[in-house]
Amino acid sequence: MLPISFKDNLPALQNKYYFNYGGQGPLPTESLNAITTSWKTIQHLGPFTNNVWPYITKEVISTKNLLSEICGIPPKRIAFTENVTSGCVLPLLGLPFAEGDHILISDCEHPGIVAACKELARKKNLKIGILPVLRLCNGNDKKDDTDKTVLNLIDENLQKNTKLVVLSHVLWNTGQIMPIELISNKLKEHSSKPYLLVDAAQSFCHIPIKDACNKADIYAFTGHKWAFGPEGLGAVTLSTRVLEESSPTLIGWKSLKTEEGIYINNKAPFHSDSRRFEIATSCVPLLAGLKSSLQMLQNEGSETERLLKIQNLSSILWGKLKKIKRIELTLNNAPPSGIISFSINGIKSPEKVVNYLGQKKLWIRVLEDPKWLRACVHITTDLTEINHLVMELNNFITTEQSL
Repeated sequence: MLPISFKDNLPALQNKYYFNYGGQGPLPTESLNAITTSWKTIQHLGPFTNNVWPYITKEVISTKNLLSEICGIPPKRIAFTENVTSGCVLPLLGLPFAEGDHILISDCEHPGIVAACKELARKKNLKIGILPVLRLCNGNDKKDDTDKTVLNLIDENLQKNTKLVVLSHVLWNTGQIMPIELISNKLKEHSSKPYLLVDAAQSFCHIPIKDACNKADIYAFTGHKWAFGPEGLGAVTLSTRVLEESSPTLIGWKSLKTEEGIYINNKAPFHSDSRRFEIATSCVPLLAGLKSSLQMLQNEGSETERLLKIQNLSSILWGKLKKIKRIELTLNNAPPSGIISFSINGIKSPEKVVNYLGQKKLWIRVLEDPKWLRACVHITTDLTEINHLVMELNNFITTEQSL
């Protein structure tokens, strides 16, 4: 009997053409089974008994060790979170800001982190500046030019009192890859030595991340997008500097070194490692699900091998879309990632496009700001799906022209 292919292990892909990996990836059957088995194991051992704690500890340690391998970061610098937003915000709120400090945030960030930075600035009387990376339009063939431009923009927008730079590794709206390592090196040379917070929602299990993880101060990701994991579980890697200089924010029993003597005047009650940003009871079976998905992905090739496959597929889709007259692509070269954004000239409501495609069992999404359409390809995407998407976009445009 032949082994089941990775794609055949994804029920969500059996009855539709899926291009929304940047929003949420489908969950493999094996990972769903791992979650169910974990629930059953916990109930069999007793959800709050001495028998269950060794099992829970084993799941926590083994999952952190696997993330440590992927990120190239020691487990003590990795904290579990619920999602990217909490992974960004919990350590962000613990940084030692002073009144008047400057935060530099790119104009291609997710609304969640933008809102968090604005609220932080309001409460602590900080200033916010915008790093204008949305203007970039180079694809994979011009990545060196993009890197140089980004570094120049950093130079132009840093201030003497810049305390934090916020930038995604893969921009969620254009798909461009930001040179995190180069940016980190530049920030370390700056007089104020700003922290670097990286939203890694679109990079984890999409592109190689070890170098970026080692350079960023805060690198937050989730398991439910490109990693094919369950929703509700993510992680954040933290630099030694953040662990030394930050304070816990949302505090719970997991943040504490020990629950014993909590009423005693203990000047250092919190973990010195990343666990200070873990809060309280979490869903252990999700660890089993994420671990299963990550192991399955590893069986599909290295990060570099998988990215090359994704880039080949995105280049094919980008090339086919370029031939459609009314489609305007965001990038002027094939994208460096699996994200392809575009608009259709003359279409005032992109939602109309998404609804039409949905009726054809094709799923892409609308981005709100700018108002673009976004399609994502992954290692599970094939040429049949790409051709079907292109055909139906052509059909939509033809139908609209005839009305």
